[in-house]
Amino acid sequence: MNSPEKDTKGTASNANFLRRFFNRKGTFEKRAQIMLIVFAAPLLFLIGMFFKIQIIDYDFYQKQVIEELTLGTSLSAKRGDILDANGNLLATNKTVWLIFISPDDIQEAKEEKGIPYDEMIAEKLSEVLEVDYETVYKKANKANRQYEEIKEGVEEKEKDEILAFIDEHDLDYMIYARAQTTRYYPYSTLASHVIGFTGADNQGLYGLEQYYDSTLKGKDGKYITATDAHGNEIPYDYSSYVNAENGLNIVTTIDTYIQRELELQLATTLEESGAQSRVSGIVMDVNTGAILGMAVLPSYDLNDPNTLDALSLLQLDKMNLEVGSSEYNEAKLNLLFEMWNNETISMPYEPGSTFKPITAAVGVDLDLVSGKSGGYSCPGYHMVGGWPISCHKKTGHGSSFLFEYGLQQSCNPTMMQLADKIGTSKFYSYISAFGYLEKTGIDLPSEAKGAFWSEKAFAPTDLAVSSFGQRFKVTMIEHITAMAAIANGGTLVTPYLVSEITDSDNHTVWSRDTTVKRRVISESTATEITRILEEGVSGDGGAKNAYVKGYKIAAKTGTSQKFDDGGSGQDTGKRIGSCIGYAPADNPSIISIIVVDEPSGTNVYGGNVAAPYIANLMANVLPYLGYQPTYAPEDQVPKNVGNYVGTSIAKATAAIEKLGLQWKVIGEGTQITSQFPERGTQLLENLGTVYLYTEGASEETVIVPRVVGLTPQNANQALINHGLNIKIEGAENYETGDSVLTVEQSIPEGTPVPRGTVVTVTFRHTDITD
Repeated sequence: MNSPEKDTKGTASNANFLRRFFNRKGTFEKRAQIMLIVFAAPLLFLIGMFFKIQIIDYDFYQKQVIEELTLGTSLSAKRGDILDANGNLLATNKTVWLIFISPDDIQEAKEEKGIPYDEMIAEKLSEVLEVDYETVYKKANKANRQYEEIKEGVEEKEKDEILAFIDEHDLDYMIYARAQTTRYYPYSTLASHVIGFTGADNQGLYGLEQYYDSTLKGKDGKYITATDAHGNEIPYDYSSYVNAENGLNIVTTIDTYIQRELELQLATTLEESGAQSRVSGIVMDVNTGAILGMAVLPSYDLNDPNTLDALSLLQLDKMNLEVGSSEYNEAKLNLLFEMWNNETISMPYEPGSTFKPITAAVGVDLDLVSGKSGGYSCPGYHMVGGWPISCHKKTGHGSSFLFEYGLQQSCNPTMMQLADKIGTSKFYSYISAFGYLEKTGIDLPSEAKGAFWSEKAFAPTDLAVSSFGQRFKVTMIEHITAMAAIANGGTLVTPYLVSEITDSDNHTVWSRDTTVKRRVISESTATEITRILEEGVSGDGGAKNAYVKGYKIAAKTGTSQKFDDGGSGQDTGKRIGSCIGYAPADNPSIISIIVVDEPSGTNVYGGNVAAPYIANLMANVLPYLGYQPTYAPEDQVPKNVGNYVGTSIAKATAAIEKLGLQWKVIGEGTQITSQFPERGTQLLENLGTVYLYTEGASEETVIVPRVVGLTPQNANQALINHGLNIKIEGAENYETGDSVLTVEQSIPEGTPVPRGTVVTVTFRHTDITD
């Protein structure tokens, strides 16, 4: 126990310490401040954070909280339609169905009722949806699963059959059908390389679908609702509905009729030329640049774009790869890319002689030459820099002929002689003006640019070979646009595919005007080149297989070599045959190009594998566009047969003779009881025969002979000898010589037909080289 004395000392000591502490000058204030800071700092920090959260970052944290308390449901925007120039749907949307099952409910029902729902469902779904039974059965027996997808993209018919199955067996909680929207292409393969297609996320992947994706896809909306911890909807002020903004529609310049006709001709030459690669074509309005038709064949199914076409499958099969191997899958993918590729805008090629009108236009525009200029010669070659450069006609075209003859006969030395006068600098300037050094700007993705020498490297030898379209490359869209400048009177326009954009109410929100880039040549130059080309087609030029009776067609054919681009630069022996033509030549409206990649057989020249199909195309398209044929006095004009049944022989024969047709009466009667050909059939004036039958006479049957391979004279005589009429298509100027042959007849040999039946035959010049 401490003594009182010690306690007193301790107390005094503590008091003295406190006294010294508080009485020391300034110490109290300083230490009070320290204590205040120690306690106030955390408080101020908390106040600051509260202010930051509640005031400064309010919107951010509100969004975070809302996202925790709300459920957002995406509302898909409707993708816009793609239409042709006449309002026909090229691409639209349709409802398909996703079929899925609930394994938990299937198993629970099976246990409760003792019914093998798993087997029943697997059997029905595999049958209707054409899916594997075992796969469905395994999915139906998965544990702790309420959702298993069976198939998406199911059509209405199959969906209805499944719904009927659900109702019949009370399977409401086991099988479900959910509506989906998918892209649909009503014409399947038509214009596939132009339209393109969409991916699984509805994003445009190729063609117009890709180029105009942002226009077509619209903007998705959202339905936002407040939910509790269990996901149940609760009242909340933030709940809202954000409308989806549907995509806009695009109206294209494609005319479905013209597109079909183009693809028909491409399909025909693909088969008849034996092309080992693809064939391509374009039809364009020469004045506006509007693309009326554009195609690459073989085409592909836009509703099933991941399936290879026949050509690609053949190429894949030749690789002898193991199905399913990585090499096989890679090869198949590469072939798909090739199949989807629009070669009309992305595959540069050597234009060959179809480029010669450009060289001619340069010379005429510079007043260096006209069609009637003489003094041109061709011994079969032309010397450039001490080296002979050959003409396609090794024996030459003769000496001292007119320039127009050289162009019509596709003479290489003629072009080189003109190029000597033009010179490298001016020639290069015109090449640029015609658009060959730039992309056209067409509204499609992945447009390529041609390949031409740099101006600095452009030498006299390069000038010589380029004057007739060799050793440089163009794209089809570049070339047809440049040639359209000649056809339309001298101006270069921008080609395009979309003319208008409309909303869902069909209100126009945007429309296109023709874009004229520049004047390239004078109108008089364009007129002179057109005259020369047209006279070559209707006369004895290299493009005479492009002739169409009743119409003036200006055209030029070409055949170019394919060189090894892998490094050697050697001629591969493969060729590209092409033809470009426009009409009507006296007032051009449309221009078309057909390119055949790697034709095979005995005649691979453009005059044979492309020109006849340009002619067929023009023959069908020009009347559709309102251009009626105009016949020359010397032409054999088709006449419409009248109805002579019920009239006297005298009256019938007089009417037939008035048409310039022949007649033959069969029978001993006086009245006409039947006739062949029937009323409305067209027969050639001074060539066609109408067979008239009188009372008691029976219509006679004859056998169609083979005329393919015969000259026009022999073919016509063979048909006449068999009591048949002839309709002529194709080449003209076949009165003399044996270079024109029958290449096709509409009715096969050996077919029995009524006497007087019309057999359509196609004549073609077979001696053309270019």
